[in-house]
Amino acid sequence: MFEHLQNRFSFPKETWGKYRKNFTRLEVPAKTILLNENEISQNAYFIEKGIVRAWYNNDGKDITFQFFVENTMFSSLESFRKGLPSMVSFETIEPCILWQIDKPTADKILEEVYEDPKLRSEFMDSVFERVFDYMKHFFSFIKESPQERYLNLCKGKPNIIKRVPQHYIASYLGITTVHLSRIKSKILKEKL
Repeated sequence: MFEHLQNRFSFPKETWGKYRKNFTRLEVPAKTILLNENEISQNAYFIEKGIVRAWYNNDGKDITFQFFVENTMFSSLESFRKGLPSMVSFETIEPCILWQIDKPTADKILEEVYEDPKLRSEFMDSVFERVFDYMKHFFSFIKESPQERYLNLCKGKPNIIKRVPQHYIASYLGITTVHLSRIKSKILKEKL
């Protein structure tokens, strides 16, 4: 984890040694809720191994909003930074190895990051990458058919297709599992 973060952010080596002790390693089983919708986030996580999904409740139906895989940091940004109730829940899909950091410690690290223009820029770039992912996903519902969304997911994130249960993929695409089966069947027939 620390090698990945060190490659992504240009902290001095001595700073990494100081930060490393602030992360707690967790091994959690699949189907573990890390944060419930409407709770205030007190932790951020880095995924060493496994997949986590962000989802929300829409009139009793859970809607998968985002997937997070290895070498990704995640939290409910608005909740973690602003102390607002989270708009989403986070749940592990597979058994995961996570590195957790609490808000007070993360805030101290972020103060140091903001003092260094280069680090601040690297950090903001990483936040904007996530925002851009959300925007692309949102616009895909306006511009693309469900089949196009599925094909783009297959092309852009084949790891998700291989590792995530179909009902979560269908939810993420905004369709039913039956509709997803039809799409997959149609694509298979077109390839033959």
